[in-house]
Amino acid sequence: MEAILEAKQLSHIYSAGTPFEHGALRAVDFTAYEGEYLAIIGRTGSGKSTLIQHLNGLLQPTSGQVLFRGKDIWTDKATTRATRFQVGLVFQYPEYQLFEETVARDVAFGPKNLGLTEEETEMRVKEALGLVGLSYDELKDKSPFELSGGQKRRVAIAGVVAMKPEVLILDEPTAGLDPKAHRDILDMAEEIHEHEGNITILVSHNMADIARLCDRVIVMDKGHVALAGTPKEVFSDEKRLTDIGLSLPPVSYLMHRLNERNADIKADIMDIDAACREI
Repeated sequence: MEAILEAKQLSHIYSAGTPFEHGALRAVDFTAYEGEYLAIIGRTGSGKSTLIQHLNGLLQPTSGQVLFRGKDIWTDKATTRATRFQVGLVFQYPEYQLFEETVARDVAFGPKNLGLTEEETEMRVKEALGLVGLSYDELKDKSPFELSGGQKRRVAIAGVVAMKPEVLILDEPTAGLDPKAHRDILDMAEEIHEHEGNITILVSHNMADIARLCDRVIVMDKGHVALAGTPKEVFSDEKRLTDIGLSLPPVSYLMHRLNERNADIKADIMDIDAACREI
């Protein structure tokens, strides 16, 4: 697989040279490969948010590099700006960043900044709203502030999707949602990933979601990459995860506990149907 987005010996120190100096990232190596669905997990303060803000050029490294298709994103201002379109970042509660008078104008903001024509922009807006499960004809002239909370979040995500980034980063995209809306948003993200063929990076505390969706998991701890591998590989190291302060997906936790009681079953199962068959 081709490496698309990389961090090499990436370090970031907040308030350097002051009594409040804090090393948020320390010599982090990271690679996202073409077409993969990647998870970044870790406790609060582990460096997750600082890392993803480096990946699209919102933060500049104290040392080390971030590379997009092999080129340092801080080579010049034009490269940095281009990276912010190619690596789309959806923050927690993105609906708070809606600002335009209509849904169509809000979603069109990014494509217009790409320099697309009115016709191209309208096509992007229609496609993006469709991908997030919203009707262009019904909502295009409505104020985004008149929508439900779930619709607002979808419109905000559509605004990033409309730029067709090669990498889509979702920072806790289900925060504050009820169980149905939680599942709906993740199903939507999976559909976007399959339709666009992009790299999707999911930052989440929900281990069951990560086990179900992701190809690979990066575990952050105290500014370092503590573990990396497939979900099965990462969640098989229960002791290391527990030491870091993370939990297993519920199904994995059950299988580990049954195995400890001499059940003689596979402990690395994460899917509930597979667990039922094994038990």
